[in-house]
Amino acid sequence: MPRATTVESDGCPPLRALTFDVLGLVKVTETRSQQGGVAKVVERWGEPDSSLCVLAASMNDRKIDPLLAVARKNGAIELLSPINGDVRVSFSNNNQADVQSQEDNIVGLHLFKKRTPESSSRSCTLLTCTMKGVTSLRSTVIPKSLGDSTCDDTPTTWNVCAAGNVLCCKVDENENYALYGGKGVEVNIWDLATHTKIWTAKSPPKNSLGIFTPTWFTSATFLSKDDHRKFVAGTNSHQVRLYDMSAQRRPVMSFDFRETPIKAVTEDLDGNTIYIGNGSGDLASFDIRTGKLLGCFLGKCSGSIRSIARHPDLPVIASCGLDSYLRIWDIQSRQLLSAVFLKQHLTNVIFDSHFNDEEVAGSVAPLPPSEVKNDDEPVDGNEEESPPVVKRKKKKTSKSHAVDGDEEEPRKKKKSKSQAVDGDDAELLSAKRKKAKKSRNVDGDEEESVLVEHEKPEKTKAGSKDRKSKKGTKKSKGERIDEP
Repeated sequence: MPRATTVESDGCPPLRALTFDVLGLVKVTETRSQQGGVAKVVERWGEPDSSLCVLAASMNDRKIDPLLAVARKNGAIELLSPINGDVRVSFSNNNQADVQSQEDNIVGLHLFKKRTPESSSRSCTLLTCTMKGVTSLRSTVIPKSLGDSTCDDTPTTWNVCAAGNVLCCKVDENENYALYGGKGVEVNIWDLATHTKIWTAKSPPKNSLGIFTPTWFTSATFLSKDDHRKFVAGTNSHQVRLYDMSAQRRPVMSFDFRETPIKAVTEDLDGNTIYIGNGSGDLASFDIRTGKLLGCFLGKCSGSIRSIARHPDLPVIASCGLDSYLRIWDIQSRQLLSAVFLKQHLTNVIFDSHFNDEEVAGSVAPLPPSEVKNDDEPVDGNEEESPPVVKRKKKKTSKSHAVDGDEEEPRKKKKSKSQAVDGDDAELLSAKRKKAKKSRNVDGDEEESVLVEHEKPEKTKAGSKDRKSKKGTKKSKGERIDEP
């Protein structure tokens, strides 16, 4: 079970993160201010397939027409839209057909941000590196419609290692140099303009016990955006090494972190702090100038950490790995802000720096007031119509009504035979069976009108009833009227 502490913060700031997993799915997680800083999955792109496992990802996070590059296990490389997930370009690593049969997977992928061919504004440049060290640099035209992608020229290919397996690849901020390292491959720096190696590290000497540590680099990153000479590399023997090309070939500083291999290393914006994640789920920050542990992040992950991303603007980092959780951390308090379970083993996480929560909030904000008004109106209407409903129910169950006040409304049913009318000159009136006509006794000048249950008896007046009673004495079957 994952071990985590109680979250005591106000929640995550508004942000947007993209995660990639072993089934080839791309999931978009957003945190909005309206939701109280709770991260939620809002989109999922792709269909689950183990052969489409995302091995590497890179993003050109520009404001206009951003692009997302994804390298899959079957050798396919896709350019997606990070806004809606539409596939813009899809091609395979054809130049690696012979090597792909030996499962030479892509371990490094970089989508250039500053290097754009002058021939077309819709072109992009990609750098890929396989486990066997085969590196390719190619330019691709982004078509207007899917399936029309073309390459500007033949990709430039070279090999960065003669033996061993490359496990990490990183391009500096200025996109002029690339760093490689792996199992049996010492970290080395290549010039991307001339495709030549400019520096190679030297293995550390044997320790005090005479034991030589084999070369096995698992992750690496450049320290500063403006200086490519300093970089940090993590090893499988849980060591963190700082290299300075201008000083020496061996590590300038080396220290251990816990007892499991280092799996992810990411630099901070200040150029002095690094974030390290290992195979047992430990996440910590170090001051690389002194090698001092600044602190471990509160809450332990239950699986190996495979990727750490630093937000370019907000003071947060994101981590993901084999425990299928995306976790957002505060770099100042090193506290867990939010955690989202994404079901599959995660391989990489990337932040969208141009996510605007105000635009999302503006499009969603007018909806709740309208819904509240619509909900309130029917409630008032039901309250006004409720009394008649109660009276109608009483009519079906009760046979007599009590009338209060000066006004009386006598009602008769079809099956009722007689009703009593109270007053000074009241007379008993008898109702005959169905289809029988009724008569009244008229005394003096006073006439009394009696309402019968239906509208047809109401239309009959006293005068018409007298005429019908005189003319229709022969036709009537019932009583006889005696005049005084």
